Amino acid sequence: MLLEAVAALAVLPLAARPRGRRSVTAAAGRMVRLERWRLDRFLGVRVPPYGRARTVPYLLARWPIGLLGGIVLGCAAIGLAYLGFALVGWLFVDLRQPAMVALAGLGGLLLFFLAGQGIGQVARMEGELALRMLGPSQADALEARIAELAASRAEIMDVVHEERRRIERDLHDGVQQRLVALGMLIGRARRSQDPGRAAELLLQAHEESHRALAELREVAWRVHPAILDQAGLRGALEAVAERGPLPVRLDYAVARSGELPKAVETAAYFVVSEAVTNVVKHAGATGVDVRVSWEDGELDVRVRDDGGGGADPGGSGLAGLASRVAALDGRLVVDSPAGGPTEIRAVLPCA
Repeated sequence: MLLEAVAALAVLPLAARPRGRRSVTAAAGRMVRLERWRLDRFLGVRVPPYGRARTVPYLLARWPIGLLGGIVLGCAAIGLAYLGFALVGWLFVDLRQPAMVALAGLGGLLLFFLAGQGIGQVARMEGELALRMLGPSQADALEARIAELAASRAEIMDVVHEERRRIERDLHDGVQQRLVALGMLIGRARRSQDPGRAAELLLQAHEESHRALAELREVAWRVHPAILDQAGLRGALEAVAERGPLPVRLDYAVARSGELPKAVETAAYFVVSEAVTNVVKHAGATGVDVRVSWEDGELDVRVRDDGGGGADPGGSGLAGLASRVAALDGRLVVDSPAGGPTEIRAVLPCA
């Protein structure tokens, strides 16, 4: 603290010349990087990086706090010295005035205690000053948040349009074709003069109706699974595990009073469902591990497979999941090195 105060005062003469200003700016940048590390490492204050951070003004404004911190530390050292002197004198010296020694010890203890309280206040002042001058202002933070929400909204609209096109494609290429085939089979059965042939065609039509219903149910499941409302997230994920062609091991460890928000449950479900589908289609894996846990107000969803890796986070499927998670202020991380394994992690805040 005291060294920073001295360094801040020392740069004043250099700042008067252009070359000196450049040198001062470079030196101030190095000192501020060191200051960020110190605040994060020892005080637990993380100052977000910001392009327009005022490094030199920060150091100039920092020196009074550094000087105050040095005085407080000096008081702590004096108090500790008085306390140590009293203890050594009381234990090892034949005292003529024990009351004065005891009083000095109590005074040193009180000074040390007050200095300890002062250190906490100086640390708080340091953190507030660093956040104010090195980080973004409230207006800048609000502007960045607005830009982030606008980008997230645009991504969500793209995801919605893509989902709508996928549903239209599934209905046109799947269910509609089934229904056309069903109508043709019924029409052929009505025109047939052979009762046996008509019965055979009606049997085929009956089987085709079952397949059409199954495909329609699959499309509806992709839009919003009914089991999510009926059995909750755990039941829906167990259904995903049971329906998959690969072994899916589910570890559901959500110790939370009350229900999860519906939007969070839906996002978590689609993360697991899409990830398992991608594993089946592309990974060449032999099994999938799904873990859902709750920690510090966030739902942590992890899907890990033992496949060949190389998943592309920019692909349409994973990009859609990232946008869905980002809409809830969450984050999606894809770790898929070549050769595997692949882990997809979604962190969803539930506040």
